[in-house]
Amino acid sequence: MFCVDSSGWIEFFLGSAAGRTFKPIIEQTSELIVPALSFFEVHRYLSRNADAQRRDECLDVMRRSTVIELTTARAIAASNIAQKHRLAMADAVMYSIAQEFNATFWTQDVDYKDLPGVSFHTKDTAL
Repeated sequence: MFCVDSSGWIEFFLGSAAGRTFKPIIEQTSELIVPALSFFEVHRYLSRNADAQRRDECLDVMRRSTVIELTTARAIAASNIAQKHRLAMADAVMYSIAQEFNATFWTQDVDYKDLPGVSFHTKDTAL
């Protein structure tokens, strides 16, 4: 199982060099989970940087994988993760959902760099 951080989705949709790093993972839709919170972050970015049709097409791509909703149990688990690893709320939600599903968390966010179960890629890392 895999989970891609919002920054990875955004780079993928931009078609950037960094986005090519995430492409093989994103294309494995049957093995990919998408925290619902990712939709907030990606929608917010694309709403400012793309037209509505392109934004909605990108969100539809995300929906091809298994979307994981934020429940009260997941919110509490994320709070525990936030305290343990000193993560911000959104970061803790994303990471804790990946942990719940034993999914490798793909990211380019340095806040996750040394955490277990993380596949960290710097923005200048391209395949």
